[in-house]
Amino acid sequence: MRISSNFDSGNIAVITANSPDNIRLQIPNDNASEFYQWFHFRLHSTPMVPHTLVIEDLANSAYPKGWEGYQAVASYDREEWFRVDTDFSGDELTISFTPEYPVVYFAYFAPYSYERHLDLLASAQTSFDCRHELLGETLDGRDISLLVVGDEYADTNPLKIWITARQHPGESMAEWCAEGLLERLLDEDDGLARELLQHAVFYIVPNMNPDGSVRGHLRTNAAGVNLNREWQAPSIEKSPEVYYVLQKMHETGVDMFLDMHGDEALPYNFVAGTEGNPNYNERIAHLENIFKSTLMSTTPEFQDTYGYPKDQPGTANLTIGCNAVGHAFSCLAYTLEMPFKDNADLPDAAYGWSIPRCRQLGEDMLVGIRAVVKQLKTEQLSK
Repeated sequence: MRISSNFDSGNIAVITANSPDNIRLQIPNDNASEFYQWFHFRLHSTPMVPHTLVIEDLANSAYPKGWEGYQAVASYDREEWFRVDTDFSGDELTISFTPEYPVVYFAYFAPYSYERHLDLLASAQTSFDCRHELLGETLDGRDISLLVVGDEYADTNPLKIWITARQHPGESMAEWCAEGLLERLLDEDDGLARELLQHAVFYIVPNMNPDGSVRGHLRTNAAGVNLNREWQAPSIEKSPEVYYVLQKMHETGVDMFLDMHGDEALPYNFVAGTEGNPNYNERIAHLENIFKSTLMSTTPEFQDTYGYPKDQPGTANLTIGCNAVGHAFSCLAYTLEMPFKDNADLPDAAYGWSIPRCRQLGEDMLVGIRAVVKQLKTEQLSK
């Protein structure tokens, strides 16, 4: 029997593994950080034999509440990820599983590999409407890549729609969602996409944190820095990912910003806005309502009942991407949160919140964005 994690986004430490019913594991911290929650490992063992895998010391993990009601994902082919029987005691997560094949992979959520990330960029750039731009380099020497979709000169004043995903690398559902959005946006036969690109240019960063993704981090980059607390004063030394993206935003301007994430604890899809920003006003509130109401009428996967408490006026944390960009550009800015568990409004016992559902939500996001674009164009014409 062998347990390994020496591969892209792999992360686990073996305490003991001397028999299928006595496997004890721990999750290592993100480098130079106190955060730990993401796991991804491979088990090579005897098929058709019951296995019990226990992950220890989770009461001190980044989000202990995230383990309550959680079911781990597993895969034989690294394409289809299904849920497996999982119990949480308050400090230990127990996975009970009988493998059908000698090798099975386990993960916190369906991984989005760096190779797939590169494939996404390469495929997108072959579209007539898309170009691939390099913004800079990460601390580990990886590219910070931007996809620009649309003709920046087709409209006399095109709207600038910015979408970022995976500031927190363990939130792989964010890049799956971005992939779905991008695929629909680049579909030349999709009328909604064609209409959007008549009036707007999309600036999409599918993976804000490629170093953390490859390293198997939950929340930080190579230096142990939480990128979503760097937007007020990013630096090339600590957070080049944010530094270069924000620099580009100031070059282009921003009319709408959508930052894609995953939430460990809440089993719902929801958005968090900028109510606490100093310059939050009725106009932004109106745009928020247009986006949310349109999306709720589009898909039952999205709701506005459960989410984060709203900040009191003037109390926003301006180091967070959504707040910082919304404040700097006086624009509609939202953080989209998706579950690690399942959508409790529409549960799926076999797969939970899954790759196809992430991708479909990404496609549906364009319906909400279209409604906002129509309102923004109306504002432009009235000036």
